[in-house]
Amino acid sequence: MSYTFCDSAAYSFMFNLTPCSIMNQPIWKASLTWIPTSDISILNIIFKVWYDGAKALYWKEALCSGVDDEYAVCGMLKGETIATTFDIKGARTKFPKGNYNIILEGFSDDFENNMVICLNFTMIVKQDPF
Repeated sequence: MSYTFCDSAAYSFMFNLTPCSIMNQPIWKASLTWIPTSDISILNIIFKVWYDGAKALYWKEALCSGVDDEYAVCGMLKGETIATTFDIKGARTKFPKGNYNIILEGFSDDFENNMVICLNFTMIVKQDPF
C-alpha cells in the first residue's frame, strides 16, 4: 500500500500500516503523524474506492462533530502535531485480487469547502483470499 497527496497543498502527514501482507492477520498496526493546516473541531471524511477501474465504494463519515468526540484528532488546533499508533481489529473484508485506488478526503466544515487532507492510496492485492 502506498499513498500520495491528491492536491497541491503541502501536508505534514505520515501513515504506516503493518504487517505489509495483511491477509489472514487478525490485528493490523497503524502509525499516524499529522500536523493539520486548520483547526479540527469538525472533521468529515469521504472514502472513494475503485477496484480495477470500477467504482466500488463511496463512504462519508463525520469523525469529529465538536461534541463528545472519541478520536484524538478532534479538537486539535492548526499546527499541533498528532503522533499516534493504534491497532485495527475486527472483521476483515476479503479483498479480491486486483488493483485498488482509494481517495480519502477530509474536510473541517460541514459543506466540504475547507479540505484539510487529501490522500490517494494505491493498494495491490496479489492473491485471492478465497
